[in-house]
Amino acid sequence: MKLLLITPPMTQVNTPYPATAFLTGFLRKHGYQVSQWDASLAIFLALFSVEGLEQIYAFLFERFSDENGHWFLNIYERYLETIEGVVRFLQGKDPTLATRIANRRWLPEGPRFSVLEEEQLNWAFGSVGIQDRAKFIASLYIDDLVDVIREIDPLFGLSRYADKLAESQYCFSPLKNILEGDLGLIDAFIEEHTEVLIAHFKPEVVLFTIPFPGNVYGCLRMASWIQKEHPNMPIIAGGGYVNTELRFLTDPRFFDYVDYLVFDDGEGPLLRLLDYLAGNKAKTDLMRTKIRENNVVVYYHDASAKEIPFSETGTPTYDGLVLDSYLSLLELPNPMHRMWSDGRWNKVMLAHGCYWGKCAFCDVSLDYISRYDPAGAEVVVDRMLALIEETGNSGFHFVDEAAPPQRLRQLSQQLLARGITTSWWGNIRFERTFTPALAQLMADAGCVAVTGGLEVASDRLLKLMQKGVNIEQVAKVTHAFAESGIMVHAYLMYGFPTQTIQETVDSLEIVRQLFVEGCIQSCFWHRLSVTIHNSIAQDPAKFRVKTEDPRLKSSSEAIFAINDLVFREDPVLHDKNDLLGEGLKKAVYNYMHGIELDMEVHHWFSIDVPTTTHSPTRIHDILYNM
Repeated sequence: MKLLLITPPMTQVNTPYPATAFLTGFLRKHGYQVSQWDASLAIFLALFSVEGLEQIYAFLFERFSDENGHWFLNIYERYLETIEGVVRFLQGKDPTLATRIANRRWLPEGPRFSVLEEEQLNWAFGSVGIQDRAKFIASLYIDDLVDVIREIDPLFGLSRYADKLAESQYCFSPLKNILEGDLGLIDAFIEEHTEVLIAHFKPEVVLFTIPFPGNVYGCLRMASWIQKEHPNMPIIAGGGYVNTELRFLTDPRFFDYVDYLVFDDGEGPLLRLLDYLAGNKAKTDLMRTKIRENNVVVYYHDASAKEIPFSETGTPTYDGLVLDSYLSLLELPNPMHRMWSDGRWNKVMLAHGCYWGKCAFCDVSLDYISRYDPAGAEVVVDRMLALIEETGNSGFHFVDEAAPPQRLRQLSQQLLARGITTSWWGNIRFERTFTPALAQLMADAGCVAVTGGLEVASDRLLKLMQKGVNIEQVAKVTHAFAESGIMVHAYLMYGFPTQTIQETVDSLEIVRQLFVEGCIQSCFWHRLSVTIHNSIAQDPAKFRVKTEDPRLKSSSEAIFAINDLVFREDPVLHDKNDLLGEGLKKAVYNYMHGIELDMEVHHWFSIDVPTTTHSPTRIHDILYNM
């Protein structure tokens, strides 16, 4: 049976999303003929080409009959002359173009450059960072073109497409109406690519991974073409979006596009479903699978089905993906942000699930968090070696929910004992097990960065959310990593239930001091979202909030997607949280650039807030006086 695994548009273009690589390795291990393809990258390369720009120009020219009516039309020829060179440069295939790009005389500059000053570039990259300077300028050039495409199709994005039509949308009608409407420019690109893809691979079964809301439209657009042109070709979908947002799906119209939805880890369900398609199993043998029968969505799950142990899922493979065609973008001159968008990393995992599994804001009720199943360090290192040999790339991103400290210790020991040179990074919890000795061991074994959740930077709130860490621990652990030469990025949130304005101000003060002491080099602040799968939604009274479950509003309307819930707390504070968020994000942006670290934190906010209650030396005292 010939299988084709597809990542639909759009996801990041610097590295493949890992789902197809993991499943390709597993399914080949079980004897299936498997191909994989990143349609997201393919659509990007089709758009950002001479032919793609010609079609964009033709569309805009009809819309703006006077060529002076749009900035892109006025300098279109310069984009035609430069687009292929820029793409080659960002793919790492033509580094000698860096000097021409860096001098800002070769590339056309659109609105994205309007606020860019030469002083900023000199400050960020100096006189020797020509490659990075050029990559930053080329990335702005790409962003300008993305903005042009958005004028044609406002739903388009570089790493997401029409995500708002799929993100926690109770009703399927808005998305379906667009899918059934007239084809737009991007739709035509997607359908043309789908036709070429199916003709080339000639699959018997197509499988889509849908990791994010921004992949749903692209998936259904591709699936719609396949259903129309190859009505007997089974289409299967799964992935992170399916697992979180479609668990309560009852709208049979979704199955106008796909035939089967599989939930949680795909290995076990796919083996059973493929056996069923081959006529070797009954429907009642299916595992975590939804289908449509008599216009009703039906869920099949054999209760006796066993999970595939993580150690037996096999080695992921990137075979079939065009690895040298991915692009490294540099949109922010910040070292940790570069980890996500600049360069390609092989993806591996130490364990399935989270070894902690208690944080109130996390989807602790779902399998991807709740079922912890680690692999031995020897198995992980063997997989890493296989990927190094296959790809020629020794960089790894561990995509665990939270990498277990003892497993990281064993991994580091294995890498050092076997003399393997590699660079790697991943997400952790800032827990006390990460001692200075362990941090140094990890650094010696190739760890270059860690990310972790500081969340609310308040001991009271950290305890309420069952984070299992406190400020003292975070300070000591992040300092240990930084002292070992490992870059540290902290995730933060605001608007947590019962969080006061005072606690928000105090949290920013802790963050400021962590930057001052060199404990963290990067961070990101986001507004709390409550999902239907986390502890806040399951026990709102404990967190003094009221949630609105859309399932209770209308029992007659079929359900499409449910994930993020509307929740209500103190209405006065709730209204101020957005204003507080602006100040938090502005502050940390400056901190990451070493600016205004000595300014009192209450000055960052546009509304009156209290001064911090923390001593200005609290983190210093934790590190050196305790």
